[in-house]
Amino acid sequence: MSSAVSSLPSSPRPPARPRRRSLLVTAAGAALLAGCTGSSGPDGPDAATVRAGDRARARAARDSAALAGRYAAVIAAHPALAERLRPLRAEVVRHAAAFGGADTPSPAASPSGSARAAGPDGTTADAVPADGKDALARLAAAERELADRRMAALDGVPGELARLLASVAAAGAGHVYLLTEGDR
Repeated sequence: MSSAVSSLPSSPRPPARPRRRSLLVTAAGAALLAGCTGSSGPDGPDAATVRAGDRARARAARDSAALAGRYAAVIAAHPALAERLRPLRAEVVRHAAAFGGADTPSPAASPSGSARAAGPDGTTADAVPADGKDALARLAAAERELADRRMAALDGVPGELARLLASVAAAGAGHVYLLTEGDR
């Protein structure tokens, strides 16, 4: 008599292991939990903490808006990358709005790639590399630097803002992965 288990085909999938994306989210989640305590007393955060939070929120909004502009410039310079970059840019625009920033211009509002002259190093006047892979690498570097800066800013801001910064930093780390995964 044969067992039913032995008659089933084996799974073509390798055993599950943590993916880089899962590890990034887990690390960001741990940092989020560690950085969520605000310096508040029984009556809430003190005035200095509130002012620091306001400054951090305004800077985060400006940084997200600037990053959305970089995405728009790359989309304009490299239309073949638009399908890959538009969802990431849309998320960055939502981040700017979450921090209280104004709406950022659409990619169509940016000057076209052909309207800019390339410099001797292959970059355009607004620092968009002429090569698509280089443009993606620069976007990934900008996302990574901004995520790192936001994680460093967690200490000293009120808890709610710390949670938002950590969440957006985790999203930025995810963007880095998505921008670089096609190159591997």
